[in-house]
Amino acid sequence: MHINSPGVLRNLALALVAVIGLVACGPGAGTSSGGGKTLHVLATWGGDEQKAFLAMVKPWEDRTGNHIAYEGTRDLNAVLTTRVSGGNPPDLAGLPGPGQMAEFAKAGKLIPLDSVVDMSQMNSQYAKSWIDLGSVNGKLYGIFIKAALKGLIWYDPKVVQAASVNISSSSPPKTWDDLTAIASQLKSAGKTPWCVGLESGAASGWPGTDWIEDLVLRSMGPDQYANWYQGKVKWTDPGIKAAWQKFGTVVSQSYGGKNFVLSTNFGKAGDPLFTSPPGCYLHHQASFITTFFQQDNPSVQPVTDFNFFGFPDINSQYTGSEEVAGDLFGMFKDSPEARDLIKYLTTPEAQQIWVSKGGALSPNKQVPLSKYPDQLSRQAGQIITSAKVTAFDASDNMPDAMNTAFWHGILDFVGDQSKLDSILANLDKVQADAYK
Repeated sequence: MHINSPGVLRNLALALVAVIGLVACGPGAGTSSGGGKTLHVLATWGGDEQKAFLAMVKPWEDRTGNHIAYEGTRDLNAVLTTRVSGGNPPDLAGLPGPGQMAEFAKAGKLIPLDSVVDMSQMNSQYAKSWIDLGSVNGKLYGIFIKAALKGLIWYDPKVVQAASVNISSSSPPKTWDDLTAIASQLKSAGKTPWCVGLESGAASGWPGTDWIEDLVLRSMGPDQYANWYQGKVKWTDPGIKAAWQKFGTVVSQSYGGKNFVLSTNFGKAGDPLFTSPPGCYLHHQASFITTFFQQDNPSVQPVTDFNFFGFPDINSQYTGSEEVAGDLFGMFKDSPEARDLIKYLTTPEAQQIWVSKGGALSPNKQVPLSKYPDQLSRQAGQIITSAKVTAFDASDNMPDAMNTAFWHGILDFVGDQSKLDSILANLDKVQADAYK
């Protein structure tokens, strides 16, 4: 990360202010004005995502008379860590990822949920992988209340057709070589193949980690992918380095150059797909990006104006592997109200509320596909519950120090790709300490 750059310093300062402010004014549990209990919830969601979460819990509030006091922050890990260390955690919180969840659980800060939820019901409604991801040493500590399908490549069907590019939902690029040939065709025609945006406040860089993860998963396979996020494969491994180099080629073919890539928020990075003439033709992002597409471009419609194909194969041996992510929810303060809310959030009735508003998928197999708002989200929902192999976002599985260094490494690499060897060597040093 470019620590000396004004933008980064400003982001760090804002993040620190947010942490101090939340710690100073973070409320304890209390009684709502309506006579029920107030539960304090901390998570990353803002804007439409915050509205969707509040809509999701509204039936629970109406049924119980309790109230959710919600706080959102994009610097979730720092704020949550500070709150927990200060003895003032929220009642419940979204968790930064399985890796950080494990750290809280091992420190005795999270309440085990095995006796809170009906495990037989959980096992019937969720694939084992989702339950395993929320467990530490055989105990359940986190539940997934929504999910995302990663590794998707978005495009405007009308625009690629006009550019004589052979992409369609029925005929997507099947291999990485096919995809790079399309990018080369666009570039030769004087068009910009890719849009990439890495800005995300204190978490800037994470969209680039998704690129590396997809490339590692498809080239090295799910077993080596898991060994990598578990700290058993070095960052200087030739397979990992090759993934960074492939990402570097994408960045060099991206709209606006490296300054645009570094300064553009991930939610706005795909907007040049919809300009006239288009600024780019391809955009790599998870299933939730549709909310951002339509927020900035209200007239665009699924299928007609944007569609996706899955990340193509690099090694055909690993065909059928999908990268997924999800929002974990954990309980820091034990109470009857918090237990009841956790149980409610695992149900298909709760999760279909968020799903129906778009931008989210459900890991609960009992959420009907008919509840999804459009054809594309139904397609993604079907993929996420029926994938041959689901590999969870690698950076979210890493210890916090490793995850943060990964984000920073992405920013440094985009700023100067010639520094790749030193960036990977530094990540090896962080790895040596982070997994102790």
